[in-house]
Amino acid sequence: MAKIVPSISDDLRTWMMEQHLFFVGSAPLTADGHVNISPKGQETFRFFSPNRVGYLDLTGSGNETSAHMKENGRITFMFCAFTGAPRILRLYGKGRVVLPDDTEWTELAPHFDLLPGARQIVMAEVDIVQTSCGFAVPLLDYVTQRDTLIKWAETKGEDGLEAYWQEKNVQSLDCLPTHIANRTVIG
Repeated sequence: MAKIVPSISDDLRTWMMEQHLFFVGSAPLTADGHVNISPKGQETFRFFSPNRVGYLDLTGSGNETSAHMKENGRITFMFCAFTGAPRILRLYGKGRVVLPDDTEWTELAPHFDLLPGARQIVMAEVDIVQTSCGFAVPLLDYVTQRDTLIKWAETKGEDGLEAYWQEKNVQSLDCLPTHIANRTVIG
């Protein structure tokens, strides 16, 4: 039941923007490395072309995606329909991290609401778009986005976020370096 198409069509884009949650998957090259799958919310996903997407990455307990983008760039996004007709959509591609000190930041940042705790933008060139049935995905009622991370980041402030990044976000579980080690708070 899976279908592969070369790019994100307007109807897929519309459907994706209706979803309140997406997942990001990445992995190191080593066979014994850890595969990472992160849920993302806060409506941080953006479209730049039918094969170019990105999201504003907020501070988390780890920074696996950054480490994997730095090492090999492999990235997968997954969207699921938790309401309405069943559907799963995966975007496979090559990703990279854009930091506030990068020249590209000035072009990309205006496309996002720069939420407290934002640490980087993850961009991806998509080479495979795959849809599948989603028949086993449960129906769930959406209530609202959580504000816990935003409040946490506001309470931490710039200095607190910087210290947190240096303590928790400079390397992956597999000890790969991330992009965060040499950057400063967005603000």
